[in-house]
Amino acid sequence: MLSNSDIEALEDILFADPWGDDALDFFGFHGVVCASVVGPAELSVETVFRLVTGTDKTPGGGIPDIFRQCVTRLTADLTKALDMGQALELPEPEDGDPMNALENWCAGFVDTFLEYEDEWLDAAGEEETADLMVPMLTLSGLFDDEDFQNVRNSEKLSRQMADAIPDSLTDLYLLFHAPD
Repeated sequence: MLSNSDIEALEDILFADPWGDDALDFFGFHGVVCASVVGPAELSVETVFRLVTGTDKTPGGGIPDIFRQCVTRLTADLTKALDMGQALELPEPEDGDPMNALENWCAGFVDTFLEYEDEWLDAAGEEETADLMVPMLTLSGLFDDEDFQNVRNSEKLSRQMADAIPDSLTDLYLLFHAPD
């Protein structure tokens, strides 16, 4: 997994000009990389950078090495855990609001899903994919749907959705990557 110094270096990149206002934080970054791992197609480092920063601009010297290393290491760690049958653990904030961190993680995951929605829905059954996406869609805060808002406003229901995410991720990974 990524060290605290890796995460700090990564966030220094994410919050830098010119994309700092639109970029996701570490939790959103983790969600994007996780969606790349469990989804039907692994995304390039350049694509992850674009999704995480919300821009097509790349730094003058190209994508920073630490960003590449973080994407590569996190991708390998998540894939290894899933291949070994382990449930993925979502990052927890050391301080602050865990539900805000989870919302940011879900937003990164859902943004990636939406960017490649046709591939996700074509690669597996649309209904099954949609069912497995419900916890992340609900907690992402990206939709004004009344049912999603009711769940987010209920601490008990929010916790149930959050607790369902690791199993949903495993099931999505198996749906797209396990042989028939």
